[in-house]
Amino acid sequence: QVQVVESGGGLVQPGGSLRLSCAASGRISSINSMGWYRQAPGKQRELVASITSSGRTDDADSVKGRFTISRDNAKNTVYLQMNSLKPEDTAVYYCNAVVKYQIGYTLASGEYWGQGTQVTVSS
Repeated sequence: QVQVVESGGGLVQPGGSLRLSCAASGRISSINSMGWYRQAPGKQRELVASITSSGRTDDADSVKGRFTISRDNAKNTVYLQMNSLKPEDTAVYYCNAVVKYQIGYTLASGEYWGQGTQVTVSS
């Protein structure tokens, strides 16, 4: 089993900053990528930022220059530093991990999600 746990959400004023953390644990052989998605009320879940094990990142246009994703491979942890927050960033933020794990002599792949953390940007 693999667990993905987020932390760090909350209420912040426009222009403020928050840092989200996400740790993956369990029977993990390696992690291919980790990322952050968000879902606002009445909208579809969308990619915010992702990072591969080699450090290659992919950011949504709406957060470029404001959000930074980073990763600690030794801790199986990913961070999302969010600066210059706007009301439209308000959403539930979900962490995603694409991992490889061993079953017997076989290496299998799986995708796992955290439970989500609320980020509210409001004055």
